[in-house]
Amino acid sequence: MISLLLNFLYILRIVSKQQILTYPGTIRLPSRLKILGWVITIVFYPIGLFKTPTDDFGIRLTDCFKKLGPVYIKFGQTLSTRPDLIGVKIASYLQSLQDKLPPFSSSIARKIIDESFGQSTDELFSVFEDIPIAAASISQVHRAKLKSGEFVAVKILRPRIHHTYNKDIKLLYIFAKLVAKIFIKFKRLRPVAVIDVFNTTMKFELDLRLEAAAASELSDNLQNDVDIYIPKVYWQLTHEYIITTEWVDGISIYARDKLIEQGLDLTKIAQRFATIFFNQVYRDGFFHADLHPGNILVRSDGSIVLLDFGIMGRLSDKDRMAIAESLFGFLSRNYKLVALVHLRAGYIPQNTDLDLFAQACRAVSEPIIGYAVKNISIGRLLAQLFKITEDFGMEVQPQLLLLQKTIVVVEGVGQQLDPEINVWQLIEPWIKKWAAKNLSPEAKVLRILKHIVVEILERFNK
Repeated sequence: MISLLLNFLYILRIVSKQQILTYPGTIRLPSRLKILGWVITIVFYPIGLFKTPTDDFGIRLTDCFKKLGPVYIKFGQTLSTRPDLIGVKIASYLQSLQDKLPPFSSSIARKIIDESFGQSTDELFSVFEDIPIAAASISQVHRAKLKSGEFVAVKILRPRIHHTYNKDIKLLYIFAKLVAKIFIKFKRLRPVAVIDVFNTTMKFELDLRLEAAAASELSDNLQNDVDIYIPKVYWQLTHEYIITTEWVDGISIYARDKLIEQGLDLTKIAQRFATIFFNQVYRDGFFHADLHPGNILVRSDGSIVLLDFGIMGRLSDKDRMAIAESLFGFLSRNYKLVALVHLRAGYIPQNTDLDLFAQACRAVSEPIIGYAVKNISIGRLLAQLFKITEDFGMEVQPQLLLLQKTIVVVEGVGQQLDPEINVWQLIEPWIKKWAAKNLSPEAKVLRILKHIVVEILERFNK
């Protein structure tokens, strides 16, 4: 309890020094929160009363998360995917949060391996490189060589990260509950639900056996796809705190000049990458959702390698059907269909005025769909759609927000490789083909029959 209190006081000091509550920029805070901010500043950083910050609020908030440590860096990254909560400008600042920290010592890394497997690194590996190739907020990666000769990547969680996380998540829940209780205007943003989603994601990242399972599942899903490779997991060298995977050499997909030097066709790589991603989303319903520069490599033959499976997105059949039908509705400018899809999927309340919702969809879609096809952004379209559904009372759908964020990244990668390429051009034929197959009367009858059979079996089993 004392430790929690001290941590709470430390956070208040950092927040007051960064003048988060006293100078919130363009954000309109409730008057009670402003008063609380000034009181906290008087106690912890009185000089802040006479010092106007020179940096923008987004920069100060980003620095605040950095100073608070690894869990808050991760939380800041999560908030960056929620412009509906914090605004587009601040979300863009938080996207710059780098998931990097100084590495912990190799002696500690070796000790964690020894304790996890009951064998020393010298017994498990013929070579274990002491200098990590990457050090992030909750883990770091070492290159090693097995006794059998294969090179591997050994990812190790930071020491005491579970202790740090358990302490910080308690405070995040306390803050969220206080905000929901004291500040009525923030209730609709469901701050506790935001922490729930973050907590679920982090629990996945803090057990590396789950990451190994995600890598294995993705590999199975993509095994018949060409030009994509998922590194092999060495299960006998994987533990709650450690994951060992095959070492794969390649060039970051973001390193455009190096790819050109290798004589690779950037347009084909961009097309391949987008196709691989949309196969994960629409065919499999399970997709890689952390596509930063270090996690996507291109091999000398032009094939793509995905790394780091700590953040994955999963879509139900209902979600996939709704997204595909909505995109088809936008593509065909059938906004009534988009409205019906959202109602059937339960994304908007049953008493929603569908004509009004369809009109709102038209308002955000026409300016985007009106562009030349190559200038249409699916990510932007989905972001506008989520804003509309929020206005109509839609509860936050974390899996859809994660998808929208990842699509924006995929579009960015494609345009960085080839400014003339557009993801919409790649997916448009696929959506039309999908619609012809799944929106026919016969397909709808089969879906209804399938649901009836499932319901009968469920009742019979009861």
